Amino acid sequence: MPTLMRKINILSRCEGIYRADKLKGTELCSCHHSYVLAICQNPGMSQDALAKHICVNKSGVARQIAYLEEKGYVERRENEHDKRTLCVYPTQKMLAVLPAVRKIVEDWNAYIAADLTEEELFKFREILEKVTDRAKNYVYNKDEANI
Repeated sequence: MPTLMRKINILSRCEGIYRADKLKGTELCSCHHSYVLAICQNPGMSQDALAKHICVNKSGVARQIAYLEEKGYVERRENEHDKRTLCVYPTQKMLAVLPAVRKIVEDWNAYIAADLTEEELFKFREILEKVTDRAKNYVYNKDEANI
C-alpha cells in the first residue's frame, strides 16, 4: 500500500504542473504562488519569517526573493530596528498578479475536491491540518521531536 507521503507528494507535483500551466507566459514559476500569497498578506515580513511561514529553507527563499526582486515583483529593505534583517514588500506588479494567483489556487482546490461530499471535504481538511501541524512541529522543534 502506498505511503501517505507518496500520495501527498503526487498531489503536490500535480498541483505544480497545474500552476506552471496557468502561469505560462508570465515570469512566475509554479513555486512562486506561495511567495505572492505570503508577501501580499504580510508586507514587510523578514526573509527568515517568510522561510518559516512557507516551510522553505532560508537559502531557497533568498534565491527566489532575488529572482522576484530582479523581475520587479518585490523590493527588499533593511529592517528599521535590525539592520541585519531584510524585509520584503510587494510591488504594484506583485499586487497586480495577486487575484490571478488566488484564482489558480481556488480553481485547483475546487478541481481536486469536486468528487468529495461537504462532509468528506471537512474531514479531509481537519485531518490534513492535524498532519501539517505535526510535521511543522518536527521542523520547528527538531531537538525535542522523538523520531
